[in-house]
Amino acid sequence: MRLCTICARGGSKGVPGKNIQPLMGLPLIGHSILHAKDSRLFDVVAVSSDSDDILKAAEAYGADIAIRRPAHLATDTAGKLPAITHAVRAAEERREREYATCVDLDVTSPLRLPEDITACVMLLEQTGCSSVITVAPAHRSPYFNLVERDSNGIVHLSKPSFPAVLRRQDSPECFDMNASVYVWQRDKLLSDPRVIYDDTQLYVMPRERSLDIDHPVDFEIVELLLKKRTVQ
Repeated sequence: MRLCTICARGGSKGVPGKNIQPLMGLPLIGHSILHAKDSRLFDVVAVSSDSDDILKAAEAYGADIAIRRPAHLATDTAGKLPAITHAVRAAEERREREYATCVDLDVTSPLRLPEDITACVMLLEQTGCSSVITVAPAHRSPYFNLVERDSNGIVHLSKPSFPAVLRRQDSPECFDMNASVYVWQRDKLLSDPRVIYDDTQLYVMPRERSLDIDHPVDFEIVELLLKKRTVQ
């Protein structure tokens, strides 16, 4: 049994109302719901939100369960993991059953494909690992051109190595977490809610499917990429 959660808070600061802002004729959340449905993997697709407008849009685009998120899980400082575990428990209580595989799709990642979700779920179920996360090749390497300041204001590489890496191509392979798809073994998620465990597996997505919407201009870029996809 598999459950998909989609957690969408109403109070976005960067792009107000972004979770239901139109993108290619659909509210943004509609893309993730349709990705979940098109994958044909899930017994239930549940949307969690503190917003009536988001929950109405979710039901209109096929969500099986609309979950009212408690106010304390919808603040600017609230983490996403508590919202996900709350949604899992609420969905299980609503349907009176447990779901062995739990998947969360980020609303702001509309460039993923249903095939990405399928590959992540298969990776978890075939390896028996605790979780799978999606990543993309890193834009910067902490061994070569990603820097930080220490407490004294001194700038240094985020991850110095000895001998020093002289070419980016020679640095260890690094990835950006793109937050598109998260997959967990249900019992692990609820007993020890984390994103990364000792046996977490990576599913690598190309950069053109990894853009996260966090700024108004991101909508324009994503729409261009989606339009390009439709004509190919």
